[in-house]
Amino acid sequence: MEDRILGIHHITAIAGSAKKNLDFYTNVLGLRLLKKTVNFDDPGTYHLYYGDEEGSPGTILTFFPYETARRGKAGTGMATHIGYAVPEGSFDFWMKRFEENNVDFGRPSEKFGEQYLPFRDPDGLFLELVIPKNADNRKPWETDEVKADVATKGFHSVTLTLQKADKTAAILTDIFGYTLQDQTGSSYRYSTDAVEGANIIDIVENPSIDRAVGGAGTNHHIAFRVKNEEVLMKFREKVASRGYNITEKIDRNYFYSLYFREPGGVLFEIATDNPGFAIDESVAELGKKLLLPPQYEPQRAQIEAVLPRLD
Repeated sequence: MEDRILGIHHITAIAGSAKKNLDFYTNVLGLRLLKKTVNFDDPGTYHLYYGDEEGSPGTILTFFPYETARRGKAGTGMATHIGYAVPEGSFDFWMKRFEENNVDFGRPSEKFGEQYLPFRDPDGLFLELVIPKNADNRKPWETDEVKADVATKGFHSVTLTLQKADKTAAILTDIFGYTLQDQTGSSYRYSTDAVEGANIIDIVENPSIDRAVGGAGTNHHIAFRVKNEEVLMKFREKVASRGYNITEKIDRNYFYSLYFREPGGVLFEIATDNPGFAIDESVAELGKKLLLPPQYEPQRAQIEAVLPRLD
């Protein structure tokens, strides 16, 4: 792989009940719980990671669940919609499953020549199942109820809703190497050929929409993927040279990160593939026990006492 942005690494959102979040994403949507850890800045709050078998970049959705969180409101200045790639012919399965589990969902629709099925998680987060124009060959995680022929393959796309698109689009094209693939009215599709999946960013420009309000059911940030720390720091130089305030390198245990807020208001992260999720437990054991960042291990008893039960 070249020294390029390799599509989406992960997406992080805010939730309310940790148990409802876990039940929905593992039991209903059929994702794997990859990590059960805590927020680096608030160790009394879980940080839950979901994805495929190994936690491959481009499949990782993470949550900070706050039991008393207010309901947020999607709007401009936010990554508002998350799209998952699914196999052709799987919508009937998913609509039946959503009905059986009282999931809020809409009817299949089309955008940019692809069929999508909109739905929401228990906190109201906007999600979509998308049948890509080109078949997604990534191996999905499957469960007893969600088999490979219908299971999600990982991210297809993420939608940024903005008051103005031009400066954000310039970051995607001039710094991150995306190209404008299509446009329908005030909706723009950007993609990168650096990877085959999780490689699409949609921008919806609508200055009449209210600014987003963070809270349960909204996205906190979107992370773009790079191969390693060397490439990460090259992108730090690129972003800083454009005048954006970008953090120093931060060790997130399972990847290294940089953060900056793009002109439209969305918090962008750039994250590395290394070291991955098997650094502190085997692939077979992922998500089975509470793992704490080293600085919080001496406080394990106190932390476990305040975290809500998940079983």
